[in-house]
Amino acid sequence: MQKITIAIDGHSSTGKSTIARQLAKALDYIYVDSGAMYRAVTLYALRNGMFENDTLQGEKLIAALPEITLRFGKNDSQGKADMYLNGENVEKSIRTLEVSGKVSIVAAIAEVRKKLVEQQREMGRDKGVVMDGRDIGTVVFPDADLKLFITASAETRAQRRYKELIDRGDQVSFDEVLENVRKRDHLDSTRKESPLIRAEDAIAIDNSHMTIEEQFAAIMDRARACISEKQESGS
Repeated sequence: MQKITIAIDGHSSTGKSTIARQLAKALDYIYVDSGAMYRAVTLYALRNGMFENDTLQGEKLIAALPEITLRFGKNDSQGKADMYLNGENVEKSIRTLEVSGKVSIVAAIAEVRKKLVEQQREMGRDKGVVMDGRDIGTVVFPDADLKLFITASAETRAQRRYKELIDRGDQVSFDEVLENVRKRDHLDSTRKESPLIRAEDAIAIDNSHMTIEEQFAAIMDRARACISEKQESGS
């Protein structure tokens, strides 16, 4: 079967990773969570005292980039890939609100983006990949066969994120999560390096009032149509 590259971009907490994992599993493709990579670098910066409130010592982080190794390791019990930072499984550690509040700052650094984009492109070199993030369809894979841009209202996204954090035992308030979502939207959309924008040829999907099942069915139909077109054209 003809394989394609699927790029999924969008705002934070829109469920991009969920739909990307679903598509990858259904198509037997490789799934790459680019956001986990930026979160892992953010965790490294936090652990090494590179933040003072919301001020990042960017030069220290840039100098440390050669020391940072990232890889995805299969988690058989969860049926997904976990993020490893310098050999340590940090999948749970990178999902905290503390990391969420700082990741957009780290992602705005050109040297960080360059390092991770190179790795992401290598992962998708042979197609058959689903990757989600903020600049996958605009920077990482501008020639992706299928581009999706996922969005939802800030309140809807905050409610989803709040439930996720509470369910796993974190002590947070809804207002705190909503503020984090809005702050990340602003930082992601206004940063100088690869700001969050919808690619001209990306299909926009607002899932504010869609179930996970409805979203998957709609996107899977588009993926199948794209694959069929590629097969018919022989490209």
